[in-house]
Amino acid sequence: MEALRRPALPEDAVRYRLFAAAGPGGEALLRRCAELALVRFAPLLASYVWQRQPFRLRYVPRRGESPAHLGGTTVFGDNVEDEWFIVYLLREITREFPGLAASIDDNDGEFLLIEAADFLPKWLNPENSENRVFFYKGELHIIPPLELSEQGWALSAPCPTVPQALALLSTRSEEFLAAEPIRAALNKRIHGYPEKIQASLHRARCFLPAGIVAVLRLRPSLVAAAVQAFYLRDPGDLGACRHPFRTFPAEQRVMALVTFTRCLYAQLVQQQFVPDRRSGYTLPAPSHPQYRAYELGMKLAHGFEILCSKSSKAAPDAKRNVLSGPLWERFLRSLKEKDYFKGEMEGSAKYLELLHMAEDHFQQSVAVPESSDEVSPGDEILTLLQTTPIDLKELEREAACLPAEDDDSWLDITPGALDQMLKETRNESLPSTNEEEENYDLETVAESMKAFVSKVSTHEGAEMPWLSDESHVTFDVDSFTKALDRILGADSEELDSDDLDEEEEFGFSDEDEEDLDAGNERQEQKVSPEELVGSLKAYMKEMDRELAQTNVGKSFSSHQRGASSVGAAPCESAGPDSGAEAAELAPLDVDMNLVANLLESYSAQAGLAGPTSNILQSLGVNLPESTELSGS
Repeated sequence: MEALRRPALPEDAVRYRLFAAAGPGGEALLRRCAELALVRFAPLLASYVWQRQPFRLRYVPRRGESPAHLGGTTVFGDNVEDEWFIVYLLREITREFPGLAASIDDNDGEFLLIEAADFLPKWLNPENSENRVFFYKGELHIIPPLELSEQGWALSAPCPTVPQALALLSTRSEEFLAAEPIRAALNKRIHGYPEKIQASLHRARCFLPAGIVAVLRLRPSLVAAAVQAFYLRDPGDLGACRHPFRTFPAEQRVMALVTFTRCLYAQLVQQQFVPDRRSGYTLPAPSHPQYRAYELGMKLAHGFEILCSKSSKAAPDAKRNVLSGPLWERFLRSLKEKDYFKGEMEGSAKYLELLHMAEDHFQQSVAVPESSDEVSPGDEILTLLQTTPIDLKELEREAACLPAEDDDSWLDITPGALDQMLKETRNESLPSTNEEEENYDLETVAESMKAFVSKVSTHEGAEMPWLSDESHVTFDVDSFTKALDRILGADSEELDSDDLDEEEEFGFSDEDEEDLDAGNERQEQKVSPEELVGSLKAYMKEMDRELAQTNVGKSFSSHQRGASSVGAAPCESAGPDSGAEAAELAPLDVDMNLVANLLESYSAQAGLAGPTSNILQSLGVNLPESTELSGS
């Protein structure tokens, strides 16, 4: 019932919850951690640029079966790294505060399990995974289904409730620690944080109106809203850009260094856009050394103008002054204790830049009341413009000595680099092509394919040979026949009405059937099993002899006998009895035929994905790159 009440998530959103694993005093722990957790991780969060919405925790009181918890939902848009950064934050919060257990999901459900799908236990599936996966004490825990019966709870429900899961975690968490391969797969996905935050940023020069430079200096996170407004624009949004800009005219522009995420920068760069001549924004020739800066500035200015055109025109004093009071003082003191300002002198340019980033994060994530409506980016931009003095001369002096921008060669990925990224994602070693070809054993291909074919598949798909821990399946015909007789009864051999209709249609009568049965009984009495086997072998040998003279027979490879292969095509001048001279036909080389057909299919894929490469890679067999065969 809890799953039914939980609202559905959009495709680009992630939901997270922090519960108090211990029973008494849980709500007090949650209220205390709501502030401490964000203050503790403020140095990381203050410098992070979110694609759409920030990480934000709110206290949620108890409601029905759902206990009180800290929860939040973040829309991450096109930047899935925001979602995995939140995973990292939750893991670290549960490590920093051992009394908390965290769960996270998105529209795919328990997406943490998807990352470790190759190592999950067989009982775990999307239908029974809810309320089983938690971060606790900095590690991933999975609660198995059989534990519920020991607590006296009903086994009819496929998933435990949150209170049941928390009770198990608080008392027997060591038993529910996820297997090492599962934890390793998850840790690999979030490996590199917090250093990865700086690596995901891109600094580029932009020729911008002075007002935008002043706004971004105070609220660096507004660059994301402006890029999204431009990237997702519609014809109605561009209505504000078909005349001289009211908020950000093109006359007072200066060069500035803007910090994007790589995702935001790529979205802005890859958009092809020609500004309206009436807007006042013109671009120099593409050969101009600063063309990229002019183009980025033009696009960003359009995004800011679109945001302001959607503003509700709130008065400046409508915005709360949250940068005062004991909460802000504790927040700032915590930043200084953790060396957030990196020894910069108070009042210096670098100190003020870090301070503005901290203020931005504090207003977005810490100081927003639970009942307040979120301030639109356009309202915030207009408020900042009306309350912030703009010194154009100072901005021009700073533009004369800007640091170098980052290299954007990461935007261009060659096919070789893409192949290497895919191999690294599959956790494969990267030997050279020559080494692959020298050390490659084609017997591995044949043995792997035969092992795959020998396995039993179900309605859920084929079982990989190394994933199945089941014993070999045997089939007892006699036992199956007896069981079928017991189920169907003594009259199971009687024909139904449909069978009788078919007999009448083809002119069969009871007398014909009795004659056939009598003939079959006499034949079975006369022919021994050995004779039947011999007759069948003779029949098969005769059929092989006939097929050997056809194109079907010539298409297969046979085991060599002496200096020549019987499977080779005989001379056409030979008579039909010449094939009989080699009475003993050479048996087919099954492995050779299998490998030859697989390689031919793999070569036909021309380097693209196809059935052969997909099956062999799932079996752990990776063929070297296909090369053109000349002569044969």
